[in-house]
Amino acid sequence: MITSPPQLPNCDHQPRPYDGPSRQDVLDMRREFLTPALVTYYQEPIMIVEGHMQWLFDETGRRYLDGIAGIVTVSVGHCHPKVVEAVREQNERLQHTTTIYLNPKIAEFGKLLVSTFPKDSGLGVCYFTSSGSEANELAMLMARLHTGNFDILALRNAYHGLSNQAMGLTALHNWKYPYPHGFGVKHVPCPDRLRGPHGYDDPEAGEKYAQMLQEVITYETPGVVAGFIAEPIQGVGGSVEMPPGYLPRVHEIVRQNGGLCISDEVQTGFGRTGTNFWGFENHGLKPDIVTMAKGIGNGIPLACCVARAEVAECMSQRLHFNTYGGNPMSCAQGLATLKVLLEDNYQQRAHDIGGYLKTGLEDLMSRHDIVGDVRGQGLMLGLEIVEDRKSLTPSPAMTAKVHERARELGLLIGKGGLHGNVLRIKPPMCIEREDCEFMCKVLDICLTEAKDA
Repeated sequence: MITSPPQLPNCDHQPRPYDGPSRQDVLDMRREFLTPALVTYYQEPIMIVEGHMQWLFDETGRRYLDGIAGIVTVSVGHCHPKVVEAVREQNERLQHTTTIYLNPKIAEFGKLLVSTFPKDSGLGVCYFTSSGSEANELAMLMARLHTGNFDILALRNAYHGLSNQAMGLTALHNWKYPYPHGFGVKHVPCPDRLRGPHGYDDPEAGEKYAQMLQEVITYETPGVVAGFIAEPIQGVGGSVEMPPGYLPRVHEIVRQNGGLCISDEVQTGFGRTGTNFWGFENHGLKPDIVTMAKGIGNGIPLACCVARAEVAECMSQRLHFNTYGGNPMSCAQGLATLKVLLEDNYQQRAHDIGGYLKTGLEDLMSRHDIVGDVRGQGLMLGLEIVEDRKSLTPSPAMTAKVHERARELGLLIGKGGLHGNVLRIKPPMCIEREDCEFMCKVLDICLTEAKDA
């Protein structure tokens, strides 16, 4: 057990002096002029004014290790110099035209993006948007138009966005407003091996959960569906991994019932899981549609829906347009980000550094009874906090204490899951081993103090 606060690893970046409005002034303006739907972390919200790779700085110059990457969005690091330079050059050349004119950036980006998919996948047509919600709604539209069917299957505990149709796919009550949404969406049981009826010790768990999906098709649909959408690892839902064999069997069932298979790679894509560039590859899948956002642009509003050509063809029957989709600025940043990801082999970093970090988290679990589970792959990890490992009762109160105390010690992480009791540990993929060691030392202190309190 560590008792003295650990020191942040060294960083040679010096933040610029901040001379803007005070933290209190910003907080007052936010409360007065911005939507009350906005939430902030921490009892005393912090103000971040600068970032450098895996580091964030507040207005006083205090440095924090970023363990959540702008909610799993900053992939290659804050203000990566190659990305900054590409955006600067594009900003001075051309900012916006829409896709009614040709522009090289969207074409070059689409070509390089398609090259990251397995060659036999058939995934080759990109539709760029500004958010993951838009990309998922577009996937729903394509699935329904292509198949002529209406019902779409999604998992309980899933998060796919907050626009009207995407909110319908989402299955967490605290992210759903009480108004009409979700027409034609059927939610199937989440294959959660910690809390579901089939656990980690059941080698047939994947098949058993897949049969639950078949029952939903049998009893709640006309016997045909438009599609099935899932995250290979649930993000907002608490880093829930799909059991071995589950997704391949589900894809088989869905296709037998007339549907397309959609992989939501908003958080799992771009090498974050370490083993493969796309999360669906970890399960040996060949989805018909893939949606992506967040890490695609290292923080700029950018997303994409990629489909097989015969599926994308359905969009040509009417006019369809996205004003900001494929914007030269966003594509310049997306293209530069993807080049860095590929050239510097960030996927391998996620595998190696993520494996090292997960081992450290598993060591914490072995020593702290309030850690109910450690799960995830690469640098998409979750640590579930419970009252005790026997009852597995979720403990959002202790999670909040750990979350708050980690910030005091210089570590910024996320929290999620239906009960708010899962620490989301998904840092920029440029972190180093010493950063992982710092994280684990901080969490060791936080877990000890939370339990003792």
